[in-house]
Amino acid sequence: MTHMRAITVTEAGELQLAELPEPVPGPGEVLVDVVAAGVNRADLAQAAGQYPPPPGASPLLGLEVSGRRRDTGEEVVALLAGGGYAEVVAVPEAQLLPAPEGLSLVEAAGVVETAATVVSNLILEAGMREGETILIHGGTGGIGTMAIQVATHMEARVLTTVGSDEALPVVARLGAAHAWNRRIVDLPAAVREVGGADVILDVIGGSALADNVAMLNEGGRLAIIGTLGGARGELPIGQLMGKRARVIGSTLRSRPVDNKAAILEATRYIVWPMLASGELQVPVHERLPLAEAARAHAILREGGHLGKVILEVEARTDSARRGRRRR
Repeated sequence: MTHMRAITVTEAGELQLAELPEPVPGPGEVLVDVVAAGVNRADLAQAAGQYPPPPGASPLLGLEVSGRRRDTGEEVVALLAGGGYAEVVAVPEAQLLPAPEGLSLVEAAGVVETAATVVSNLILEAGMREGETILIHGGTGGIGTMAIQVATHMEARVLTTVGSDEALPVVARLGAAHAWNRRIVDLPAAVREVGGADVILDVIGGSALADNVAMLNEGGRLAIIGTLGGARGELPIGQLMGKRARVIGSTLRSRPVDNKAAILEATRYIVWPMLASGELQVPVHERLPLAEAARAHAILREGGHLGKVILEVEARTDSARRGRRRR
């Protein structure tokens, strides 16, 4: 039996490096030798026992990787339901995309989950249209930096929140028309002053529910993709009805394979050309070895980072570690 290195979670919730058997691919699955894995807030929730994997998925952490198909050698990125913090993953073939041009394979590890989340929620679920105003909570995170750029590319006007004054020019460079330090601003008043929001992409959840509905314009859509502020909140139903607005709850991880495949096709069509042209940048806050997964989680937990944190899984040479660009 062939073994691999992987990160496991102890009963105390600590991350540790272990030797585990390689996964065995099921029907329709292929093996991918992992080069790097993206770190997401969902991984932190799973490690804390608050976000279990869907039935049948790998119990290991990790929702996105870059690597090479073992059967063909093709460089790919994979959208996973689990298992990414490991040297080998088994993934449905339909959940693979060719690695995007314009990025090193390590950088590409932090693209597919965030890009698919943004495309599925802003475009496919909320129906964002050219000329609309989009409010994105948390503009400096992996989701936020991707969402700002995609929405700007689709010719929407972007509003966003950040955690410090120092981050304001950063999101402005990414395309945000207006940005506020969420720690000191009356956000509903600020958003109303600039005309309200047609679509809100929300990672906060319960504690922001009433304010989000207040900031929506007539016919607005609120897409909730996270619960950093709690899983329960009070919904002002009368206000929602009066605006003929909609609240959309969405997760990507538990969707069936064919649904994920459709989202990935849309993601490839919309996002991959932006990456190839350099129009879309994927900020990487830090690249760490797999063994330092706990440190990666601490960075996300503390907040204030810009873009993605990446775990380097494959042993790499010094030249490769600097991130050669693919042609």
